[in-house]
Formats: sequence, structure tokens, C-alpha cells
Amino acid sequence: MKNICNIYCFFFLCLSFTIMGQNGQQTYCNPINLDYTYMIYNAHKNLSYRSGADPAVVKFKDDYYMFVTRSMGYWHSKDLTNWTFITPQQWYFQGSNAPAAFNYKDSVLYVAGDPSGAMSVLYSDSPEKGLWKATPAILTRLQDPALFIDDDDQAYMYWGSSNKFPIRAKKLDKEKRFKPSEKVYELFNLQPEKHGWERFGENHTDTILGGYIEGPWMTKHKNKYYLQYAAPGTEFNVYGDGAYVGDSPLGPFTYAPNNPFSYKPGGFINGAGHGSTVVGPGSVYWHFSSMAVNVNIGWERRIGAFPTFFDDDGIMYCDTYFGDYPHYAPSVSDKEGSFRGWMLLSYKKPVKASSERENYGVKNLVDESIKTFWLAESNTDDEWIEIDLAKPSLIHAVQVNYNDYESDMYGKIPGLYHQYTIEGSLDGRKWSMLIDRSANKKDTPNDYNEIKIPKKARFVRFKNIHVPTPYLSISGIRVFGKGNGKIPKVPKNLTVTRKKDKRDVKIIWDNVKGSQGYNVLWGIAPDKLYSSWLVYGENSLELKSLNTDQNYYVTIEAFNENGISERLDPVSMEQDIK
Repeated sequence: MKNICNIYCFFFLCLSFTIMGQNGQQTYCNPINLDYTYMIYNAHKNLSYRSGADPAVVKFKDDYYMFVTRSMGYWHSKDLTNWTFITPQQWYFQGSNAPAAFNYKDSVLYVAGDPSGAMSVLYSDSPEKGLWKATPAILTRLQDPALFIDDDDQAYMYWGSSNKFPIRAKKLDKEKRFKPSEKVYELFNLQPEKHGWERFGENHTDTILGGYIEGPWMTKHKNKYYLQYAAPGTEFNVYGDGAYVGDSPLGPFTYAPNNPFSYKPGGFINGAGHGSTVVGPGSVYWHFSSMAVNVNIGWERRIGAFPTFFDDDGIMYCDTYFGDYPHYAPSVSDKEGSFRGWMLLSYKKPVKASSERENYGVKNLVDESIKTFWLAESNTDDEWIEIDLAKPSLIHAVQVNYNDYESDMYGKIPGLYHQYTIEGSLDGRKWSMLIDRSANKKDTPNDYNEIKIPKKARFVRFKNIHVPTPYLSISGIRVFGKGNGKIPKVPKNLTVTRKKDKRDVKIIWDNVKGSQGYNVLWGIAPDKLYSSWLVYGENSLELKSLNTDQNYYVTIEAFNENGISERLDPVSMEQDIK
């Protein structure tokens, strides 16, 4: 009997490891690895590109559903990490646009988002089966809708996508086909003269065009109403989300002092705007938002996920610290999506490939920019890439980000898949397998894989087997782990100069020998440094996202493949610091 028990224990242990290897990664890495849909609304221009944006993520009967702009369906997940696409039986022919979604007491799931702006509210009690019905009524003139039903059953529709008009709302009668009120409530608009982050353009530098206010989303937390909104434009690195807070769904609302609360302007992929906030496993909040690719067109985007919190003062904030490095997955209890501590081993390291095309060289694979890419001569299994990490390092994970170069693909195409292998070597001659995706049959455009048993290697080799696109094009192969050298020292001589235009501040520090880059962190108090900017290759930052009536504190740290330095004590931006 004892032997039988041991056999069963061994069987279930093996099974658990098998399941973990297939579905149960302990970490995730932005951008999320979804089977993004190829867009159709620029097909007449022969512009082929994947995109995922404006995510509306909701929990329904212990599962999660993600509705994404123009995706011809939506995604389902048990854990907020592993997502399966659902092609619904009834849906918008062009896909939903900036969709709304709301879980009504785990009995009905509502969505809205017809691209025309005239829409019925769809509803379902079995979204996992793709079965939907429509309320027999039409709501009109809606762009970027957000549906919210309060605990007293009063429904509200918020909307707004304009560089002129404010975020607006109407009451809806849920019992009468969501009939809207005659009264329109104008809630708030951009004030870029006060809020630097609401200014248009890359790095908020466009002083001619006005920013867009869009993408409202309502979250109720401890009887406070957090009405979130996006600005200044989805194609920019500084696209983010702010919040106004009120005691009722229609306000009056007060501007959150730490806005933008969701902001990721630096690093491999930028942007954290037009999002939704959902309670995930362990009652931890998560903010899912749009991130910019902006290679084929400004509306080429991906989805990012960030753990989100409410501090003791009721201030809402996202953790975007090292926001495109590996973090603990939402399903890992007591970790709350925190940074895993694995550093980038591949940044600007020597790299070579089987082939490359002019203007799309192999160095683009390791420059930490999703906007640059390598293009091979063919898409066959003869193509390979080799990265020299310079020193033996312990490798924990690899992310392969594919790019769409003249893909000539449109819509939700079944049967797409990516196959490759990644090997490691200490000497460049004897190789061992790190990641084997040779039998993969899934569409994985931003494929991220942990190495279950981390291995030490100096050289990393990618071998292509199959891509679904006519060209093999990759924007980044990102190797994560730990080096064996010294972590960098603390940056010295931090100088902070807040300009006459108090929306702007210039931050300068001494270069640190052996560092890859720096994290500049700032916030409204020394213990509320909720915002950060990942800076590569520079020892200065011009930050143009400040609110004029708010004092801030700032600190800095240096990092490299071996780890992160200590931080300076936070200093006030209201004075020059020597």
C-alpha cells in the first residue's frame, strides 16, 4: 500500500510539473503575449499589422475576460496570465472599438463598443461559450464608452474621445433597455496648462496641437469613485492614465495629485494609457493598458499589465517600475506582481545573424526599442541569431518579440503559429537547449518563456523554425537573468532644476561606470515615489509631466546586468540639489 501511495505521489508530482511547464509560469513580461489580431481598418492602404489596445478587463464568475479594440472577439483567462481567444457567435462585424464591459453581480456580463458609435448593450451569462444577446435599444454618439452599475443598481455610461469635448456621462435605466437620461453630465476636461502630462506629442513636446482626453473607466474602492481617463495620445511614449476621485458616480470629482497614476514613458516598450482596472487573484488590483509599437502606423499597439494599489490616503497608483522586465504573475500569491529581480543580460551586447537586410541590421535586436527591428533574408529554418553576453551569466527567461514587416495579413486568421529553439553555450561550441518551442502550435508574437531550471551561459543562440509571416522580422530578443559582476554604485551629483514653467524639470546626474541605465523615480512625497522612468544611455532627463500646483520628490538608482544600486535619499524638486 505504501508503494502504491508513493507511485501516486510521484505521478501527481510529475503531472504538476508538466502543468507548470505548459501553463504555470511564475512570471510574466510586458507586452503581454496575446495572439493579437491583424487590423482591417487600414487594409485599403495595404497596411498590415497586429494591434491590441484599449483593454476592458473584467472578472465574471471567478474567470476573467479581456475585450480589446477591433479584435474580432475577446480573450478568456482563469488567472489573468494565460489567455485563450474566443470567437463569439454574435459580435460586431468590424470588432468592438474601445469597448466597455461590466460584470453585474456575477449574473450577467455586459459589453458595448460598436465602432459606429451607435450601439446596443450586449449581454451574456455564458461568455465563455461566445453566446450574446442585444438589448432592444440603441445608444448613440458614443466613443470610448465605459459602463458602470453601482451597488444600488443605478447604471451610468461615461464616454469621451476628443481634443475638445470633456468626459461626459448619462444615467441609464437598466430595467428599461438601458434607456439613457435626457440630461448629459459634463464631468471634466484636460487642463494642459496645469497638468504637464496632458500635453500632446512624444515626451509632451507638441505645443501646437491639443491632447486627447479619452478612454474613461470607473473603479469603486472603499466607497470612493475613481474615474480614470487617458491622455494625451495613444501613439506617444507618454500615453498614460489619470484619475479624478469623487464620493458619487457623477462627482463632483477632485483631480488626483499623483496623476498620471499609470505612466511608462521609458524602456523597451512605452505607454500605459486607456486602461481598465480589475480585482485579480488574491484581491490585488491590476491595470491593463495600451502600449505603443508605432512602427507601421501610430495605432499599432500592444497590451501591458501593471499591479495597482490604493495607499492609506486613498491615492491610486500603478507599479510600472521596470515595467517591461519580468514580474511575478498575478496568480503568484503574496508577490502582487512585484519585480522579479532578473536583469537584462542582452542589452547592446555583440550579436550576429545568418543574414540581415540593409537598414534593418542585427544590432536592432539588442537596442531595447520595439520600434527598431532585424529583418532576415528569408523566413526559413536556415536563419539564426547569436548573442554574446560577454560573460557567463545565469539565464532565467527569454522574450522574443516579432515584428510585422509587409505581412499582408488582415483579420483574425486561424492556424498561425511560431516555432523556434533557443540554446545556450559557455564557449560558443558546445550547446544545450534553453527553450524548445519546436512543437509549438500557438500564435505567440511576443513570446516570453521562463527557463524552469536556470542555466549558466555566455552565448545565446536563436534558431528559427517557422513564422506565419512572409518575412522573419524581430524587434527584440531580450535575455533576462543575473550576471556575476558588481552592481553599479549610487549615482552622484544629482541636480534637480524645476523650471519657470513648473510643468517641466531638468534632472542631471553623473554617469556611473559599468551601468546600463538608470531609474528616475518621483512622487508627491518621499514615501510616495509611485512614478518612474527607465533611462538608457543618458545621464539626464527632461521631465515634462508635472502638475503646476504640486511639489514633488525625486530619487535615482543605477542598474546593470548584475543588479541595482541603492537609491539616493529623495530630494524635493522645489530647490536645486547639489
